[in-house]
Amino acid sequence: MPADKGTVRIAFLGDINGAPGRMALDQQLPVLVERYAPDRIVANAENARAGSGLTPELHDQFRRMGIDALTLGDHAFRETKIIPLLDDPSKAVCRPANLSARTPGKRMVRIPADARCPRDVFVFTVLGRVHMGSPQANDPFECADQLLAAMPERHPIVLVEAHMEVTSEKAALAHHLDGRVAAVLGTHTHVPTADERILRGGTAFQTDVGMTGPHDSVIGRRTEAVLKHFTTGVHVPFDMGSGGEAVQGALVEVDLASGRARSIERIHLRAVVPQR
Repeated sequence: MPADKGTVRIAFLGDINGAPGRMALDQQLPVLVERYAPDRIVANAENARAGSGLTPELHDQFRRMGIDALTLGDHAFRETKIIPLLDDPSKAVCRPANLSARTPGKRMVRIPADARCPRDVFVFTVLGRVHMGSPQANDPFECADQLLAAMPERHPIVLVEAHMEVTSEKAALAHHLDGRVAAVLGTHTHVPTADERILRGGTAFQTDVGMTGPHDSVIGRRTEAVLKHFTTGVHVPFDMGSGGEAVQGALVEVDLASGRARSIERIHLRAVVPQR
């Protein structure tokens, strides 16, 4: 149902995973729009190109589909062709904010106000530092503090993506930012959690919003390949899985005046895959 005049509804979609994820998104995005009536749609697209990276062509495709902003994670630079778009202030895609100052690309996206939403919406991603490996990230807590301190508004509407491996780091970040941002939404593990809630200060939180991709897989990768690696120790290419394609994410309703969340609910839209 549509938001009331005092709120904005923001849909955030979990990692779009390869061609299966793109198919599910293309098929189910109209369903999402009809069912949830979002005013803004944001998606993590770091796995969009065959499970790793984002190309300019896919960026443009997602924007034409109606995605307002795209985020990236630890695979942000697996496709280096995306760098010019990351450097372009007019392109609504950003790399993780807590990388080195020498790293190319924007740290945040501002979705400007329009007829659907009378206020700007700010989106940024921070990488975790626990069990994440490369790239080496700076302190996500300090980075978020710095970005919020530089906001041009007193009560901005801010969505923070916690692209992290461990649940404790995501929850700690959410509590650290509680009352200062609209939502802290976890990604990276591709498995949705059932803990969506509003924290005491008014910030919506979910440990992981899941994956837009093939769920008849091992977090998006072909099951047989992953099983061979785990059972033999032999390295094999982790090509994309298929089957059980679905769009997953979260819908957050945000109070326009305070910039804090009123509600959060999980999104799960199963794609219809033609019989072969």
